[in-house]
Amino acid sequence: GSFYYFFGVTANAYLFPKTAATMGICQLALADPSASYFGRRTRHIYWSRIENGLGGFGRNKGLLGFLGGALFCFPFNFRVFKIAKWGANGAPGGNMAVISASLLLGMAGAFADLAVPTPALTMPSKVMGIPVPPFHVDDNFVVPIFAGWACTKIFEIVGWDDGLELAKHIIL
Repeated sequence: GSFYYFFGVTANAYLFPKTAATMGICQLALADPSASYFGRRTRHIYWSRIENGLGGFGRNKGLLGFLGGALFCFPFNFRVFKIAKWGANGAPGGNMAVISASLLLGMAGAFADLAVPTPALTMPSKVMGIPVPPFHVDDNFVVPIFAGWACTKIFEIVGWDDGLELAKHIIL
């Protein structure tokens, strides 16, 4: 995991504005372990399981883990957006925009985690007879990049500037 974490975080920081990249990394830190926790705690609830995946999507994961991961991110996202440096007029769209963006971003992080199957898809050992390093699809790579991209799209939807500056501290 640490190679994929480093590569995912680095790619995220390169591809997206500072705020989107930061929030994408935070979704990895929160959605990934919480979705795993809720998924393991609810694995006996069979209606929520995606055993064989939907075309490889979400294999051996569960909808309740996804919801747990998304909802776990919400209070953090809400707090971070609420205390961001908005200026005198506050957040464009008011409290409803902050709530919507917080929920959508949590869902994006949890959705990216849900999309990565378990066990991971691996690359073939050879491509056209040439040996290939043993890479695989890893959530530590996918989650920050997808959540960073989703953050830029959510900002567009709610009418926020990509250059939004976050507060220096979360606890005030």
